[in-house]
Amino acid sequence: MTGPPDGYFDAASTEPLHPAARQAWLAAVDAGWADPARLYRDGRRARMRLDEAREIVAGVIGAAPAEVSFTGSGTAALQIGMVGCLRGRARVGRHLVASAVEHSAVLHTAQWHEAGGGSVDLVGVDRAGRVDPATFAAALRPDTALACLQTANHEVGTVQPVAEVAAAAGAANVPLLVDAAQTVGRFAVPDGWGVLCASAHKWGGPPGVGVLAVRRTARWRSPLPPGERESGRSPGFENVPAIAAAAAALAAVARDAAAENARLATLTERIRAAAARWPDIALHAAGATTLPNLVSFSCLYIDGEALVTELDRVGFAVNSGSSCTADTLRPSHVLEAMGVLSHGNVRVSLPRGVTESDVDEFILTVPGVLAKLRAIAGVEGL
Repeated sequence: MTGPPDGYFDAASTEPLHPAARQAWLAAVDAGWADPARLYRDGRRARMRLDEAREIVAGVIGAAPAEVSFTGSGTAALQIGMVGCLRGRARVGRHLVASAVEHSAVLHTAQWHEAGGGSVDLVGVDRAGRVDPATFAAALRPDTALACLQTANHEVGTVQPVAEVAAAAGAANVPLLVDAAQTVGRFAVPDGWGVLCASAHKWGGPPGVGVLAVRRTARWRSPLPPGERESGRSPGFENVPAIAAAAAALAAVARDAAAENARLATLTERIRAAAARWPDIALHAAGATTLPNLVSFSCLYIDGEALVTELDRVGFAVNSGSSCTADTLRPSHVLEAMGVLSHGNVRVSLPRGVTESDVDEFILTVPGVLAKLRAIAGVEGL
């Protein structure tokens, strides 16, 4: 498959596998199957593939290769990155600062830290989902061990002021952990981070590959038992074929990012303009700087799950809420923090290579789906 399936509009959950990833994976299965820790020929060949992948990823995110490790997922990268920093800076204090709209992996780790005797401050956001840098800076304390901020929100697409927050954290001698899952390969990561986490399936790599980059200057201490691999940051045998595929996809996506971002932004704006004309629709993050491929809105009088199911029935795959919480009945913590309508939420995130005709068909289809569901709910004409 060279492009996304027709009607697939859930790239924020996962991008379809990039052709470059498939090609690299097949090559690495033949040449990179052995244990990269071994000194014999096949082990050295696997190590070469692993080192090449590490150099590619490091180049894209602006890190040294030695600072980059691979984990089993983006969630694992976030958890290991956070706990390692909290452990490494325990003498400074046990205070953690994060935004209220972080990925659930960050918030769950924060809850775990708090249950273990640490303290946590969650910094609120405005109605567009954006953190105020001054408010975030004011939350930092002398005993703050770690600050966490995503580069862009996974539900509404709001781009966060990472550069400003990183500067404030640096001035306070607090390392900043950046969740860059939604932007790696799409935008350059601002300088100033101490730990960076990402997930390969978000840019068209295979699932099961996370990225954990730890600056040499970060006071990070492994929370894992002795004997782990990947510079002490991730346990287990490296999946060299998958890692090689992830790096190949990232290189290809980063090369084409400027042109594809511009193309997707035009299509997303077309959806946003159409949604503004649909009855009883609340657009989210209006006026904010957002990801070029993502638009989120809520529909009055309609259940989000029913809307996702009906759109799927007519050929369109969208999401309601975030990929990490959509299988629960709890309302979106992101929309709650923004103080906006969460009922009947839809997240449309366009994948690489989506066609204009697919987007136009979606725009033509949605009003009929909304009318049908409202009629079923007995609110037609309201």
